[in-house]
Amino acid sequence: MASLLMYSSLVLVSVVFSSTEAVDILVGGKPNSWKVPSSVSDSLNKWAGSTRFNIGDSLVWKFDAQKDSVLRVGREDYVNCNVTKPIAEYKNGSAKVEFDQSGPFYFVSGIKGNCERGEKLVVVVMSKFHNGIAPAPSPMGSAVAPSSGSHGLKTGSFFLGALMVALFFCAY
Repeated sequence: MASLLMYSSLVLVSVVFSSTEAVDILVGGKPNSWKVPSSVSDSLNKWAGSTRFNIGDSLVWKFDAQKDSVLRVGREDYVNCNVTKPIAEYKNGSAKVEFDQSGPFYFVSGIKGNCERGEKLVVVVMSKFHNGIAPAPSPMGSAVAPSSGSHGLKTGSFFLGALMVALFFCAY
């Protein structure tokens, strides 16, 4: 019985700790997703709204450098598709942006006219201690809640695992 409890506790603790590691997330979930969407339902914002982003994660782009680029911009430049004063610019066919803080990150295509046709992305990065689902800004700034993710469960799982380990050691 004691070995089963110890084994269960170790498995639970290892799952909790492994699930909190930073990850690289491919834009759109597949290569060459950074493009003008064919329809509203093909929008990268729809994908981002159902994906959980945490501090330490990185967003990765793969695109044809001859045909496109990625610009990180502020909220107003995102809404207005202004490409003249980016925070950062990525032109070489791949980009990797590590999220070093929580909050929204805004990206647009650097090709004239592509942003206006929907090639843009807003990503909301969750704080390390966030326990619920935070609203993600829509392309126009109103709130839309992401529909997936388990960050809030990680904190609860950590405490449950710690409690199980403590109980195990107290019992023996």
